[in-house]
Amino acid sequence: MNLKRMFALGFALVVLTGGMVMARGGAQSGQKTVIGVSLPTQREEIWVKGREAMEAEAAKLGVEIRIMLADADINVQASQVENLLSQGISALILAPVDSDAVSTLVEKAHAENVPVICFARLANNADVDYYVTCDPIQVGEYQGQYLLDNIPNGANVIVMSGAPTDNLALSFKRGAMNKLTPAAQSGRIKIVTELAVENWLPDNAMKIVENSLTQNRNNIQGILAPNDGTAGGAIQALAAQGLVGQVVITGQDTESAALERILAGQQSMTIYKDIALQAVASVQAAKKLAEGAQASTLEETLKTNNGRKDVPTLSVPPTVITRENAAEYQRRLGL
Repeated sequence: MNLKRMFALGFALVVLTGGMVMARGGAQSGQKTVIGVSLPTQREEIWVKGREAMEAEAAKLGVEIRIMLADADINVQASQVENLLSQGISALILAPVDSDAVSTLVEKAHAENVPVICFARLANNADVDYYVTCDPIQVGEYQGQYLLDNIPNGANVIVMSGAPTDNLALSFKRGAMNKLTPAAQSGRIKIVTELAVENWLPDNAMKIVENSLTQNRNNIQGILAPNDGTAGGAIQALAAQGLVGQVVITGQDTESAALERILAGQQSMTIYKDIALQAVASVQAAKKLAEGAQASTLEETLKTNNGRKDVPTLSVPPTVITRENAAEYQRRLGL
């Protein structure tokens, strides 16, 4: 895919930030487009970067932006989206807290003629107009394959997945298990623990790993950590047992702390998903849809079925980062 084309999805956009909006449900001639954004959290660095990229793109395009943060609470997100809609926004960028619980929010947006773009996370069973992401199945497969390539035959493995309310977490897990399940069935590895990490919290990941280490007398060779935050929690549990650097641990998001851990030999890998590129593409697509373009005219690389429809999807390719290229990405990303 030509990534340059992704930056050309539109050329003016509006993503809210204090200011009155004009006509509800689409930009009118002579009026500013106003785009509402609902993000699930700022607890993880990836969401901070996404927000910053959206704000920068909005400033570049000379548009308004109003971004609301739900702090991982679906009730707060629902209230915030309704608030945005009451202000007459022209388009909504939504990253769901709970992928199964936001279909009514999409319906409410469409009732106001407001198109909905899902950013990084997809809403299930909803009439989403467009989706910008990094192929989660491929990300999970990269994690699973890396684990298999770097642990011995007969290894004991802890498999963690992200929040069960997150559509992406399920896809990451599915991708990883595409690689790990055949290996477990053949006896190549033994999955000794398989649990989801509530709310993606590192403390919850730490407790899962602590319990598994106790149950297996520290006989663990690999940990499938679904993101860098949970990898950090796993490393805390390993540190208490003097096992840091002795267990292969995956991750994703390319957080600055994760790159430091990789260079120090504590975390084995992470996956770079250009969240800034996704954020920019989401803003540009929102502007185009707000101005009346059809989703079918936007760039897409695949369709993603969310239980209701095949959503036109723009997927940014992921990159595996290990000790060999971590310093390069530190420089490139200014981390």
